[in-house]
Amino acid sequence: MTPATAQPNDAENHGASGKSATRTLTAGAGEEVPRLVVGMSGSSAPQLGMTFLEVARELPSFETHLVLSEGARRSIELELRRDPLEVEKLADVVYDWRDMAAAISSGSFPTMGMVVIPCSMRTLAAVATGNSDNLVSRAADVTLKERRPLVLVTRETPLNYVHIKNMETVTLAGATVLPPVPAFYHYPETIEDLLRHISGKVLDQFGIKNSTFRRWTS
Repeated sequence: MTPATAQPNDAENHGASGKSATRTLTAGAGEEVPRLVVGMSGSSAPQLGMTFLEVARELPSFETHLVLSEGARRSIELELRRDPLEVEKLADVVYDWRDMAAAISSGSFPTMGMVVIPCSMRTLAAVATGNSDNLVSRAADVTLKERRPLVLVTRETPLNYVHIKNMETVTLAGATVLPPVPAFYHYPETIEDLLRHISGKVLDQFGIKNSTFRRWTS
């Protein structure tokens, strides 16, 4: 598949594939900066995805490639009360959810894996059944077939039988289901502390060193 042409991510290019705000990234001599695909789907809690992107900007060791689903764009407007463009500007590269010819739709485009944060039950079902009808689910499917880490931050409660079976299916296929369960061993004082803890747990799944929360020591 042919990668989409990079374009500036400005107000006139809302949702189009291309580069976002620049930042200083580090890589070894002669090496490319590792790429992490970040998908946000239309469940509640877009704060999870936004915080993850903010944390990622603090770490110069990898590049974020973001795709917002149509539902994610709406939940950002409703729950964050922000323009989705504000979230997109936190990423290094942004893709349109409808662009099925984007770079991340092909396994030949090397990445370190993908996280969907938050992951709706609809997106979970799409991944579990191989239903790649948008770029979020297609990129997730590619991640699985290439045997790369796929982390799904599933956001729903309570869970029904179908949800649980879909979680089982994606786990057997190689994904990691990482519900955003709050922890208190790090003595959080704010909602931001709880959100950053989840971001840190996600980063751990990719072996990315971080200090986003106080780790447990006996």
